[in-house]
Amino acid sequence: MSQTGEAPDDAKLVAASLDDPEAFGELFRRHAPRLHAYIKRRLGLPLADDLVSEAFAIAFRRRARYDGRAEFGAWLWGIAGTLIARHHRQESRMYRAYARTGVDPAEEGLAEAAGDRLAAAALGPALARALASLNAKDRDAVLLLAWGELSYAEIAAVLDLPLGTVKAKIHRARAKLRKALPEENDDA
Repeated sequence: MSQTGEAPDDAKLVAASLDDPEAFGELFRRHAPRLHAYIKRRLGLPLADDLVSEAFAIAFRRRARYDGRAEFGAWLWGIAGTLIARHHRQESRMYRAYARTGVDPAEEGLAEAAGDRLAAAALGPALARALASLNAKDRDAVLLLAWGELSYAEIAAVLDLPLGTVKAKIHRARAKLRKALPEENDDA
């Protein structure tokens, strides 16, 4: 905490970690859960732990090069995006298996709500096919929004694209996904 009682921002923590490496732990605490959830959805649980650790290890090693022009989270997600790209074949295999079997490989344990689970299971294979059909950049953009819960601006920073391009990619991906999924019946 700073003297005003506010937690230091990410850029200050990166700078502080140059002299006190343990300060970097706060960045892990802040960003790892969301990053882990996103990578788990993209590549499955077995790779999520490893890639989150690897992304933070790379960020830690490169922290002296962090210049603060981008938010730390966007910089970190950019590192993770590069790691995910290396595992693209695994991701495509996971979506094809999901489309074939209807079993979501990223799920573990019981669903939070049985109704949500049933609806997701019904749409899962079609969604997996639709996601697999998107080009990699469009899929990255829509998944960063949906599973990573990043803002359009954060996605633009992660993908190093203009904000308008990100909006267009997400619009295009959503349209393709809507077209590939069955219509919902809203009689209820």
